[in-house]
Amino acid sequence: MLNRKEKALKKLRKEFRSGLYSYLVLLLLEKDGELHGYAIRKRLEELSNGRVVPSEGALYDILKSLKKIGLVQDEWVEVGGRPRKYYSLTGFGREVLDELKGEIREIIQVVERIEGRW
Repeated sequence: MLNRKEKALKKLRKEFRSGLYSYLVLLLLEKDGELHGYAIRKRLEELSNGRVVPSEGALYDILKSLKKIGLVQDEWVEVGGRPRKYYSLTGFGREVLDELKGEIREIIQVVERIEGRW
């Protein structure tokens, strides 16, 4: 059974990471262009030393959600005789991401002020 601290951390991490994962996926697609789901997951794993990686199911739910609201598009491509679904940012996705980047910078500044780093 989870103690109070573990319950609190689990809840807050879930809330925090759900939006963060979407943002990170958009950033990766902006930087790397087209990627398939497994490659997105591997890049997040590499860049975060395995600390910020959504489960496979969560990642595909995120990609489906981002596609539904028009931020990403997908395309089936055959690679080595295997079909793979590649994702890329849409023009609308780039617009939204640009606004989110500004908001993230503001959030980082607020956090640093609160922690006394500024």
